[in-house]
Amino acid sequence: MQLALYNLFLFLYKISISIAAGFNPKALLWVRGRKGLLHNIEQSLGRHEKRIWIHCSSVGEFEQGRPLIEKLKKDRPEFKIVLTFFSPSGYELQKNYPHADYIFYLPLDGFRRSAKFIKAVNPSLAIFVKYEFWYHYFNGLSERRIPLILISAAFRKEQAFFKEYGVFFRSILKKVSYFFVQDEQSKKLLQQIGFTNVEVTGDTRYDRVYEIAQQAKKFPEIEQWKGDAPVLIAGSTWPEDERLLKQSFSALPGNWKLIIAPHEIDPQHLRQIADIFADDIVFFSKISDNLSARILVIDNIGMLASIYRYGYIAYVGGGFQKGGIHNTLEPAVFGLPVIFGPVYKKFVEANELVACGLAFPVEHELAFRTVLEKLSSDSNLLKQLHRQLELFVAGNIGATQKILSQLPLRS
Repeated sequence: MQLALYNLFLFLYKISISIAAGFNPKALLWVRGRKGLLHNIEQSLGRHEKRIWIHCSSVGEFEQGRPLIEKLKKDRPEFKIVLTFFSPSGYELQKNYPHADYIFYLPLDGFRRSAKFIKAVNPSLAIFVKYEFWYHYFNGLSERRIPLILISAAFRKEQAFFKEYGVFFRSILKKVSYFFVQDEQSKKLLQQIGFTNVEVTGDTRYDRVYEIAQQAKKFPEIEQWKGDAPVLIAGSTWPEDERLLKQSFSALPGNWKLIIAPHEIDPQHLRQIADIFADDIVFFSKISDNLSARILVIDNIGMLASIYRYGYIAYVGGGFQKGGIHNTLEPAVFGLPVIFGPVYKKFVEANELVACGLAFPVEHELAFRTVLEKLSSDSNLLKQLHRQLELFVAGNIGATQKILSQLPLRS
């Protein structure tokens, strides 16, 4: 019965996203990307290759999987890497990623589609990053006796796997050969429902952000605009975040500056930001026109991870969205205490940062202003937090090598 409902969900999902493609650009990319996809995959793959299939839902999961992909490419060159994405955000941004041999959208789950995909790719190993539990894909891999590994996984007691009605969902997990999880809580939850093939290896994103920090780009234009001013950097912001920043920026001393890197940089969103902050902003593309502006808006994609090097405090957006906050480790690796909205509980790293007193969740303007005033007025506190954050990140790197050393791969 539950499998029938699952198949009905897949059918309705396909119909709904096809309808949404008429007015939603991302849905349109999702639909277009899957036209003739299986035929394209079958035609693209070379013969007599050994392959590893790595699946990432979107951009965030890719950043988690990236350290392992690049290490596999270096250490196990006899295997071709097949990288798949479910969302257009991930695929469109990384479709030319040089360390994967093949990059595709993942065909929507289904008995026939998954069987055709697995037969075409015929991987020696399948790796799913963090989550996405597709019944037919997992079952198809199991039937073919292809090892399936879940890396950087994080589980919460609220998930269906751990509910009385979760028999079907637990049946999906039974197809996983091994779980490499982020924390002890995830391990305990899995053990409570009978899984022993679990190891706590941590989050591979720590390896990724550490690598980014070592290779962070410099931006002379930002250095000139910044001067000696301390900077609050707001990354991956949404309109709710930007309104909060407008209301609270005055809590900072007058010598502080603000950099905003919005999550979406479509013209409409950029105009909204310009309207909110009026005359005191300059866009990065026109930074030389107004070096005296206190607020700099980054109107391109790809700079944020390196820009955190110029910050003193970070605000990470998404905490007022249903999906939750964005990447808190990118600023943390540069020693920036992190502030974010209330929707963060499902993110292991955010909870750990909060528990250590290195991150500060806020629910409204007053709380945000209070934290800003406290941090900006105490340089010794900022220095102390900076050092603690460096130690926190350093203590969590190494997950990639732990996982790599245990992968069931034969030459």
